This record gives sequence, structure tokens and C-alpha cells, in this order.
Amino acid sequence: MSGTAVRLAADAPGFLSPTGIEVLFLLVGALTLGAAVASVTSRQLVHAALWLVVAFGGLAVEYLLLSAEFIAWVQVLIYVGAVVVLLLFGLMLTRAPVGRSPDADSGNRPVALAVAAVAAAVLVTVVVDAFRTTWIDLDGGAPQGTARVTGEFLFKHWVLPFEALSVLLLAALVGAIVLSRRGSGPGGRENGPEGLEDRSGRNDRNGGGR
Repeated sequence: MSGTAVRLAADAPGFLSPTGIEVLFLLVGALTLGAAVASVTSRQLVHAALWLVVAFGGLAVEYLLLSAEFIAWVQVLIYVGAVVVLLLFGLMLTRAPVGRSPDADSGNRPVALAVAAVAAAVLVTVVVDAFRTTWIDLDGGAPQGTARVTGEFLFKHWVLPFEALSVLLLAALVGAIVLSRRGSGPGGRENGPEGLEDRSGRNDRNGGGR
């Protein structure tokens, strides 16, 4: 009787005997969490964007480990290859400072940390309550993350949010271009006092030579 119980306990999945994939999942998750924390705590905007690339890449690896190859490549193509590039272009077009910026720290870190902790606790509680003792067999070839199943579900039930997100990204790019062009006059000179003095000086010189 005792031998049968030991054999059943050994065959049943458990957290005390993790597999190689589960250990790798935890390691990549820790790296992703560290990159996310570095992204929101960095005072250099470019470094924050690059840490965001690492965080998004870690999420893509997590999706691959969960046998969701379609979601993993979407993560790479859209978030790493499009969103981060859009953020970098926005930083360049808005003339954001490359080095350390004191404006990057608003002094609300305790409030932000409290909100993040509450959001994380709520998310973990919801996920644990939803799955509880459900065990997903990744070796069994679950089709939930394949391209066919995901595409059918996405374009049947989530077409409108998908298109709305595309419009939102386009609006962000257009807004960055508008902000970069605001205050610039003809010839690329700013409409400030120095630009006015420069143009008035040229007009005086042109008038005096006639």
C-alpha cells in the first residue's frame, strides 16, 4: 500500500519536483521582472526604453516555454519591433534628453510603488483563483497557443480592440511629430526671441544694401 502511494505521488505533478522547463521559466521570469523594475526606475529615458526591450523579450521567451509560439512571435514583432521603436522615435522627435533627467522622477515613487504592489496582488489573486489546481500539460501539445486557434479566436471576438490599438499607436506617432514641429518656423528656426532677432537682423542688412 505504501509503495503504491509513493508511486502515485511521484507520478503526480507537483512543485517539489520541478522540471527543467519550469526552472527555466522561473529564471526568465526573474530576469523579466528585474528588467521591468529597471525600466520604471531608470532616470535615463533611452536606458528605460532599452530595459523595456529586455522585459518584452523575456515575456516572449515565457510564451515560448508555454508552447504559445504565435503569441511569442507577436510579442517580438509588435512590442519589441514596433512599440519600442515607436518610443525611441518619439524620444528623438520630441528632443528628449539623452542623459540623466531630473524631470524623469516626479517624487511620487511611494504612491507608484503602493499602486504597483496592489495591482500585482490583485493580479496574482485572480490568476490563482482562476486556475487553482489546474495543471497544464505542456508536453501534451496543447493547441491553445498555436497560430490557427489564436487567429480564429482573435479575429472572431477581438477584431475591434485589435484595430483600435492600431489607431492608438498611429495617434501616438502623429502626436510626437506634432510636438516636435510645434514652435518651429520656416527654415527650421524656433519662433523665440533669438529667432526673431536673427530674422530682423537679416532684414536690416538686406534693406541697407539696397
